[in-house]
Amino acid sequence: TFWKEQQEAFRFQVQLAKKHKLPLSIHCREAVEEAIEIVSNEHDSDLKGVFHCFSGNGEQARRIIEMNFCLGIGGVLTFKNSGLDKALAGVSLDALVLETDAPYLAPAPHRGKRNEPAYLILIAQRLADIYKIPVSEVADITTQNAKRLFAL
Repeated sequence: TFWKEQQEAFRFQVQLAKKHKLPLSIHCREAVEEAIEIVSNEHDSDLKGVFHCFSGNGEQARRIIEMNFCLGIGGVLTFKNSGLDKALAGVSLDALVLETDAPYLAPAPHRGKRNEPAYLILIAQRLADIYKIPVSEVADITTQNAKRLFAL
């Protein structure tokens, strides 16, 4: 089936990332559990990456972080009923990277409009509110996380 072909292609990409020691950027819309399972089965110390546009639950976040992956946090965090703030409860800021997903998923108050990198500060501010720390600290920590993840 097409689903099995997608899983095999994804498994192959995971293996390529391991072989070449490159980080994965995983976009698993409506397939978080399946992606976690494949990454878990292929996981070793050479595998790292980010679950792009993370919108899962707290248990999924914990499992992803245990595999040394980051959670990509974008505009969805600012949506009134996203529940992402609850999913991040107990998650260290050291496991998060900021994302725009431009031109999609613009943060509130720009939701439904074209997203752009300039709006990243709105996501950082929402994280600062959740973690009760200055937005500058969120920016510093998440920037260091991205540099570490992508060996910059």
